[in-house]
Amino acid sequence: MSEEKVTTQAKAPVAVAQDKDKGCSADRATNWKDAEKEFEKLSSTKKLRTPKSQYAITIAVSSRCLFNMVEERKIYEQEGVESYVKYQQEHEEEPLKEGPAFPLVKALETVNLRLRELYPDSDEIFDVVLMTNNHAQVGVRLINSINHYDLSIERFCMTGGKSPIGYLKAYLTNLYLSSDSEKVGEAIEAGIAAATMFQGEKGLHLSDSQLRVAFDGDAVLFSDESEKIVKAHGLDMFFEHEQKFEDKPLAQGPLKGFLEVLGKLQKKFHAKDLRLNCPIRTYLVTARSAASSGARALKTLRSWGLEVDEALFLAGAPKGPLLEKIRPHIFFDDQMFHVKGAQALGTIAAHVPYGIGQKYNKSTPITEQAKKS
Repeated sequence: MSEEKVTTQAKAPVAVAQDKDKGCSADRATNWKDAEKEFEKLSSTKKLRTPKSQYAITIAVSSRCLFNMVEERKIYEQEGVESYVKYQQEHEEEPLKEGPAFPLVKALETVNLRLRELYPDSDEIFDVVLMTNNHAQVGVRLINSINHYDLSIERFCMTGGKSPIGYLKAYLTNLYLSSDSEKVGEAIEAGIAAATMFQGEKGLHLSDSQLRVAFDGDAVLFSDESEKIVKAHGLDMFFEHEQKFEDKPLAQGPLKGFLEVLGKLQKKFHAKDLRLNCPIRTYLVTARSAASSGARALKTLRSWGLEVDEALFLAGAPKGPLLEKIRPHIFFDDQMFHVKGAQALGTIAAHVPYGIGQKYNKSTPITEQAKKS
């Protein structure tokens, strides 16, 4: 056998091995791409990926709204911050109980899943941020509780005893929910939609397939212009004023922007011919009467290019019984009288500290109500 043939035969097995390696590499690359596609498909529907913040609808929720931390708060107030932090660390494997914002957060996730199914690549979904002045040492219990309930909350802001209000704009917050009325007031003054949340006094079964949000009108969706007329001149002058300016839109109130983003998401479902099966439903629940002052409210919404699914004009009647039928995940009102009335019948209500009405009633923090009960 010639030297040339020996050399050729010696190289042949190496070439075969190299071809096999190339084939294996190609198979691995194909398998990896397939796996990556499946993961992306999974993460876009079932395990929601965190959206890009500039496109998301950001809801900042305090830890005491998301979870029931009344007992922990008592330790903080009675024994101080060190005892509070120690207690949280000692119980960090014990999940916190659900708070007033918990059903809302679950409903937001339901909407997100539907949106991901229809628009897999869109980041126009809700993004819940845990916004708390808790110390970072308490973070483990909060994380464990979020994982226990399988909540899709990835962004945290823990300010270690400092007010978190300064971070709200940095997080591009569309709505801030807290149990601290002072912080909510600071957020409103900073131009951010905000409300103080209250747990319903009895359990109501809330929809697990549809997010329901109910709004009061004046000093919530609209400015407090009309309420000033009532306070200064009485109802008769108010009715006359509203009829005279029926075609003049009211100025916007602090929650107008939140209704706007809800409407924007609703239109994404309408575009897929799902108006009758939309997972978001909005309500206007107002003390206005339909005949004498209702038209201006509806025309104002129309001038903004907004609409609500249902409009309830109660002409001064209590709102609680109607809200008990609606069963919203949250109801916004500027009057504590209506908030407490709704709360007594089981509705999760939120006080919006805006407008002239705040001179006549103030919101009470959840912890103070808990002490009285």
